[in-house]
Amino acid sequence: MKLNNNINKVAEVRLSYKTKVNPSDRPVIKQSKDAYDIFISQWNPDTLEYVEEFKILLLNRANKVLGTASISLGGTAGTITDVKIILQYALKTNALGLIACHNHPSGNLNPSESDSKLTKKLKDAATIMDIQLLDHIIIAPGGGYYSFADEGML
Repeated sequence: MKLNNNINKVAEVRLSYKTKVNPSDRPVIKQSKDAYDIFISQWNPDTLEYVEEFKILLLNRANKVLGTASISLGGTAGTITDVKIILQYALKTNALGLIACHNHPSGNLNPSESDSKLTKKLKDAATIMDIQLLDHIIIAPGGGYYSFADEGML
């Protein structure tokens, strides 16, 4: 029997999530404004009006923030958002909830048709993994935000 020479050419996959934040010090999301405040504090104000970006908040069962992640950075009219990447972050952190957020450099807070389609796709995919999409927030220069949850769109 001849040994396969490719047997040692298999990549090892490791999953890890490390935090230095004490669980009692993690912020709790009680309403969309809490999530908005965290997102806007971590957004680069120099790019808010320049390019679209997509970020997520990852939450535990008590809606405490496990972490944030920047998913994609795009152009002036959009950004590519891969649901698989979002779920990888959620699974890696054992998140049970997530909140999505992106900006509209135009200043228009209303969701586009593609925003609504992405929200449904993300919600459906997360549900299969027993993760709840709690909200999708749109922010824009000049302040204010649109919450899919507050508007009954989830």
